[in-house]
Amino acid sequence: MVICPVCDAEIDVEEDELEEADTLSCDECGADLHVVSVDPLDLEPVEDDDDDDEEAPDFEDEDEEDEKWK
Repeated sequence: MVICPVCDAEIDVEEDELEEADTLSCDECGADLHVVSVDPLDLEPVEDDDDDDEEAPDFEDEDEEDEKWK
């Protein structure tokens, strides 16, 4: 029996079919989980890297618009 570490729901997957570095999803809460260890089984939520992908605000466009008004 595999339990989601995020919502404690049972995940329908055979424990003996999992390998380290596998990823799976919880059907209940939708969390993506990473298999850290298989003996004992240890799952961790996959880190969301979207925050790192956000671009810094582009102020060049504002400068160009300011110059139009001068």
